[in-house]
Amino acid sequence: MKHIAAAILLMVFATPTLAADYYIVQDSSTKKCSVVAQKPTTTTTTVVGDGKVYTSQTEAESAMKTVTICQSK
Repeated sequence: MKHIAAAILLMVFATPTLAADYYIVQDSSTKKCSVVAQKPTTTTTTVVGDGKVYTSQTEAESAMKTVTICQSK
């Protein structure tokens, strides 16, 4: 029983750290937007859409359609 309780506690604390974060970014040279699974660390891409963090790629892709800067060509 102690092992089961320990396993459940480990899952509860580990699950939030395993969750991926998705960002809408824009390439500064091409001005194209895309969804990435890590916050960019280079200066060639910029987080757009108020810098919001999304919990799924689908959510980020849907939101990208509403970001004004991603709609301009």
